[in-house]
Amino acid sequence: MEPNLEDVSQNYFKEAKAMDRNRRKRDKALGRGMTRRKFLAETSRWAVGAALAGVLASDTAPAAGESQNILNYHPRMHYRRLGKTGLMLSEISLGGHWKNREGGRLWLKFAQEEVPSDVAQNRTEVVSRCIDLGINYLDITTPAECLAYGVALRGRREKMYVGADDSYLCPRDPANRTVERLVLDVEECLRRLNTDYLDLWRVQADVAGRHPDEEVEVMVEAFEKVHEQGKVRWFGISSHNRQFLQHVVETFPQIAVVIFPYTARSKPHPGGGQPQVEEAPAGPGGKDFTTSIFETARKHEVGIITIKPFAGGSLFRIGAKFPIEDKGPEEDHKLARLTLRYILLNEHITATVPGMTTVYEVENNVRASYERTVALNPAERQKLSQATARMWANLPAEYHWLHEWEWV
Repeated sequence: MEPNLEDVSQNYFKEAKAMDRNRRKRDKALGRGMTRRKFLAETSRWAVGAALAGVLASDTAPAAGESQNILNYHPRMHYRRLGKTGLMLSEISLGGHWKNREGGRLWLKFAQEEVPSDVAQNRTEVVSRCIDLGINYLDITTPAECLAYGVALRGRREKMYVGADDSYLCPRDPANRTVERLVLDVEECLRRLNTDYLDLWRVQADVAGRHPDEEVEVMVEAFEKVHEQGKVRWFGISSHNRQFLQHVVETFPQIAVVIFPYTARSKPHPGGGQPQVEEAPAGPGGKDFTTSIFETARKHEVGIITIKPFAGGSLFRIGAKFPIEDKGPEEDHKLARLTLRYILLNEHITATVPGMTTVYEVENNVRASYERTVALNPAERQKLSQATARMWANLPAEYHWLHEWEWV
């Protein structure tokens, strides 16, 4: 019988005391001239090896008899393994963003940290429907999201895996690139969420990947500190720069998850073993790249969560402002399902995390998983191709960087 995934994670969590001994060993080793990077690599080989013991070999959901090992299991939802964490995530999960009152794509802060009553009701209803339909992962990046989802998850935190970071305290700001500031980042997420732990600290690195290894070492050290304290289970990193993500995956084995954009316009590079790709273009800046990030992640047992499935809403013709009282254009919902079905054809992706503003959007988006055994037919592919071509040609200035993620 396959091992219980929750037991695997709990066993890893119990190793905090051993990791504390390793930290003391690190201090001693550094005194003898060992570099921090070398020590982190040595101790991580032990930690990762322990964590991987008994983790499922399959990247898909276990047989029917093993469904009890999946958090918030729903028989129609498909689940995929999140790399070395062993966690089985719903392949459609919940992105933290939702439409704001101006029609923008996200909420950043609330005055006096008070969640407006209509926001609290909306997020509670959306999370409830997610739980009903088998979604089990929530991806959060702003203080407002931490506060709102803290309210929505009250009394049922155990029904969702939560990955979080604070966009104001993350290392995108050079002032935050210290262990102390990054520990504060985690602690503020916990405070606003009103929880004792994060399943994933999904740190938001510089969007262009402008971090020398020494700065990534600081992030790793902060993770190890909060992990030892029982505040974070796993470490992930997000960026908009593919080469940076590939480099840190190859260099820092503590990284269990990477998070990056993937839209209906994105295609795996041939290096990822995807024969349907017809050509191998140059990477950003004209530099050739011969290995897909999917292949790099697979090699290092790193889970992949993808963001921006709808290019920040650029895929749709009609905008909306919170609160949204109606379902909206059915054509947009059909296009959303097509997009998510296309993304899920990539077996290397663990989960995609669309933001969802309404209960109907939840109900619509999960159909992409419920129906994903049905391949896109020629008419659907043509419709999606036309829509994404229009989206690609009309991306707002703040999303022009998405062009760099056509080949991944």
